[in-house]
Amino acid sequence: MADLITVDDPDDPRLSDYTGLTDVELRRKREPAEGLFIAEGEKVIRRARVAGYEMRSMLLSSKWVDVMRDVIEDVPAPVYAVSPELAERVTGYHVHRGALASMQRKPLPDAETILADARRVAIMESVNDHTNTGAIFRSAAALGMDAVLLSPDCADPLYRRSVKVSMGAVFSVPYARLESWPRGLEAVREAGFKILALTPDEKATTIDDAAPHRLERVALMLGAEGDGLSTKALMAADEWVRIPMAHGVDSLNVGAAAAVAFYAVTSGRPGADR
Repeated sequence: MADLITVDDPDDPRLSDYTGLTDVELRRKREPAEGLFIAEGEKVIRRARVAGYEMRSMLLSSKWVDVMRDVIEDVPAPVYAVSPELAERVTGYHVHRGALASMQRKPLPDAETILADARRVAIMESVNDHTNTGAIFRSAAALGMDAVLLSPDCADPLYRRSVKVSMGAVFSVPYARLESWPRGLEAVREAGFKILALTPDEKATTIDDAAPHRLERVALMLGAEGDGLSTKALMAADEWVRIPMAHGVDSLNVGAAAAVAFYAVTSGRPGADR
């Protein structure tokens, strides 16, 4: 059973995992280096544990102690009970969900390991907005994508905002970083995947005509908000595909586009016989 420790000093060194959670640059460098990430909210914390992540500690406002009692009784990590005001002083924002946990990261698998058993893969290039990252992972999990590959400069899927937006779906979909870009796509092609580049370019085949759900193995590339896929990524693809648009709309937010495209890639039926 975890120790329940009441803390009333925002500078208490035991709370260091939770300091400055709004400082993106600090957390981006610190969390991977120290092997931790922050799970926010009861559902996300529980999903992280189910996914096998080890808990380092929890930070709870008083009213959440009873809600998380079963978790407290089941983990050996310390649990810090604090007032909402102190939680805000430590983290830098109002922790309205009232429950945070510092979790230990797992070693990332390499791309080849992930590709071995996958049939439907999403590839993200330079998607460095954490909200979009979380949204894409949530759609990938919901719509039956088997794995996600990231270019070296993509945002960290385990950053607090990504985890929160995904509602913990980042724990459900295996992912890996490609060590080089776009050269790393060679491993995808060698594993038997047809690489489709999602682009609003009028020269692209509509995703309905491309019929990706009929392919044995397909990898769908998504680019960053605004810029889209780079010229190098587009040139490395086997085919360009686009989502047909109406009313003069030229593109969708990458999170929305991902959901539409994943539906087309998987026939929209997770677990269905493709």
